[in-house]
Amino acid sequence: MTITKYDSLKETISDLAVSGGRPAFENGLHVGRPNIGDRVKFAQRVDDILDRRWLTNGGQYVEEFERRIADLLKVEHCVAMCNATVGLEIAIRALGLDGEVIVPSFTFVATANALQWLGITPVFCDVDRQTHLLDPGKVEQLITPLTSGIMGVHLWGRPCDIESLTEIARRRGLKLLFDSAHAFGSSYQGRMIGCFGDAEVFSFHATKFLNSLEGGAVVTNDAALAHKLRLMRNFGFSTYDQTDSIGVNGKMNEVSAAMGLTNLESMDEFIAVNLNHYKQYKEELAGLEGISLLSFDENERSNYQYVVLEVDEVKTGISRDQLLAVLHAENILARRYFYPGCHRMEPYRTLYADVQFSLPQTEYLAEQVLTLPTGQAITPEIISVVCAIIRTTLKNAAEVRKLLEKRAAGVTV
Repeated sequence: MTITKYDSLKETISDLAVSGGRPAFENGLHVGRPNIGDRVKFAQRVDDILDRRWLTNGGQYVEEFERRIADLLKVEHCVAMCNATVGLEIAIRALGLDGEVIVPSFTFVATANALQWLGITPVFCDVDRQTHLLDPGKVEQLITPLTSGIMGVHLWGRPCDIESLTEIARRRGLKLLFDSAHAFGSSYQGRMIGCFGDAEVFSFHATKFLNSLEGGAVVTNDAALAHKLRLMRNFGFSTYDQTDSIGVNGKMNEVSAAMGLTNLESMDEFIAVNLNHYKQYKEELAGLEGISLLSFDENERSNYQYVVLEVDEVKTGISRDQLLAVLHAENILARRYFYPGCHRMEPYRTLYADVQFSLPQTEYLAEQVLTLPTGQAITPEIISVVCAIIRTTLKNAAEVRKLLEKRAAGVTV
């Protein structure tokens, strides 16, 4: 990543790119650039795959990847998938969910889509403003005779209130599925995420801190469920020419598994990098009025793969979206997660037009949250530049706000 000579001078409003200064970065600085482990080992594995001419359909690398994930998480069964969305869909089908399933709106839209795609109604539940996670009290209020399950989402590598959700599910006779796309390598009460509910679904997409190029996995301690999952991800085949259930093609290929294994061997290094970045952001953004950095429980394991800010416009004098515009002008491609909330995306905003009135915390967070670049592709120098730009913007918030408002109105500045 190239940094311009102007970076150390971004201490006044005139230094900012929105004021005519040169962008801090010549190329886009993305959130979620892929982490890459030992390239030599990966190449060796790929060469072996090509030599064997076994590219998919339950090869040795997929099987090894499943074993090593199960061992790491201390869970009985891991079923690798081509991606997490297909993993969710297969898990939903294997669990026999139907009717309505309670799910947060403050999540990636794939969580809700997996239900809607299968003809199941996602019932959007509000989250806790402090944790960003499903509010168990609100879940209880939404249960009806049509409810078949609860789908919790572990955001930012931080777990839901698993204990409360488990109690509700057991007492009300509901299935409990977790979308754990953000939470690989994190823990809850000393146990690794993956051990809870009826099943949990992980993502190994390229943007996750541990990727398999593209991929996912469903983990469970239920042997019968694991058997169903394996059938369903392979068209329902139980033998070479016999199907025992309906199914789709959800299999992970061998090259993806090779990448997953290679990155699994560098997992501790990736987490250490993320943790150091998180600590630096925390230190350099400390004391900024209206800017709060999402914290993590130091008694638990976390992957620290997201650096999450909340921007309080009343205190900063500038909105989250205005700060985002400043950063984008510098080629810092920060992201607003999970804007605007699933309930405000199609088809849900048409199907459930009034649901926003029951989601005040989701609505609030969707206007506040901003994620910053981290991971292996980011350096301490880059973080210092990003933080300097944020500090300068807030120091000159009134002027920056006027400038951006004039531009939005089409006034040349």
